[in-house]
This record gives sequence, C-alpha cells and structure tokens, in this order.
Amino acid sequence: MIQQRREQTRKDIALHRTSRGGRRNPPRRGAAALRLCAAVALLLAPACGPLKSSAPPPGTAAAYPAGTAADDYIIGSGDSLSVFVYRNPDLSEAAVAVRPDGRISTPLIEDIVASGKTPTQLAREIEQKLGKFVQDPNVTVIVRSFVGPADRQVRVIGEAAEPVAIPYRDHMTLLDVMIATKGLTKYASGNRAMIVRLEPEGKQETIKVRLADLIKDGDITQNVEMKPGDTLIIPQSWF
Repeated sequence: MIQQRREQTRKDIALHRTSRGGRRNPPRRGAAALRLCAAVALLLAPACGPLKSSAPPPGTAAAYPAGTAADDYIIGSGDSLSVFVYRNPDLSEAAVAVRPDGRISTPLIEDIVASGKTPTQLAREIEQKLGKFVQDPNVTVIVRSFVGPADRQVRVIGEAAEPVAIPYRDHMTLLDVMIATKGLTKYASGNRAMIVRLEPEGKQETIKVRLADLIKDGDITQNVEMKPGDTLIIPQSWF
C-alpha cells in the first residue's frame, strides 16, 4: 500500500513539473498539486500520530476563585474585618463580622458578599458601591481574625485533646495541627490515624500517619505537610 502511494506521488510530481515536452500544463496543474498534497499527508499521518489538545481535561475545577493566587487569603464566614475608607471616618468600621451567610454590612452598604473573596477584591467592590455617594473612595480591607472558608480549613476529629477546625496556613504541617489541638487523649490510637484529602478532580485520598511516633518518639518522617480541606481522623484504641 505504501509502495503504491509513493508511485502515485512520483507520477503527480512529474505531472506537476512538466507536460508535453517540458511545457507546463495549466489545466492539470491544480489537480496534480491537490493529489500531491493528499498523498504526502497520507504518508506522514502514521508517523505523526494524532494531534494532542492543550486544553485542560474536562471536569477539572479551579482550586481558587478567578483572579486569585494560591497564597492569597480567602475571606470566610466568621472572619473579622476592618474596613477603612480614606478621609471618611464615618464610613470606616474597625470590626465587621462576616455573617454565616458570607455577607457584611457597612455604612451606606447594607449587604455585600465578602466570603470567597480576597481582601483586595472586597475593597475594590466596596469602592465601586461607595462611588455612588463619595467621589473617588479609597478603601482598604484588613482581616483581623482568621477562620477562612470551609474548604480552606483543616479539621481534626476523634481522639484529639481539642478537636477543632483550624484555618489553613501556608506550609502547615501535621505537627502544627497537633500543637493547635493540644495533642492526643489517653485513649487515642495515634499510630492508626489517617488524613483524608479530597483532590481537585474529586478523587479522595487516604494517607496513613503514625501520630504516636511523631509526638512521643520524634519521628519527623511522619510530619507530613497538610493541604486546605484536609481532615485528620484519630481513632480510639481497642483496649
């Protein structure tokens, strides 16, 4: 089959170059060129293989809201904010709590969604809304206490001295989590603990950790790095 394609290619090249004593043949030149291109494409297709798409796989969700970076802090319900409006003390608020519905209220703005945004994004949106009442407002949002959104927290359940949900910090480790929860109870089976992690594509991963070896024996190999949304499960001892 390949030999036949090559033979046809040579014929087409001959037709394309000359016809009737070396003179070009305009009426047949277009058809010969088309057959030549088709033959070359057929010969190269097996070697080249199918083209690969550079688009991301379907179903892959973005880890962070649009316009944010991995290390940007995302405001969550329960956070406490300060809203400072330059040269407008009457419009500034020293302590604004983010309600369970993710909204805040400030002077002249009854409700605005704060949860899921960075402080800078929220400040720009407040400026836009205040622009109806104040000329060229300059707003700064400062996070005073940190809780963060639910998917950016690290949860500890089971036989921890103080089971709690902890706001994720950059490069937080398992030892940081245990310090925050004040260690294990006397009934804990620390070496059977596990971290349940939900990957961005929706796959659930289970990581076994030996907490007792980490805390009591100082086995630093068990001090794994946590990720936002991790859940640490500490089971009870069998006896």
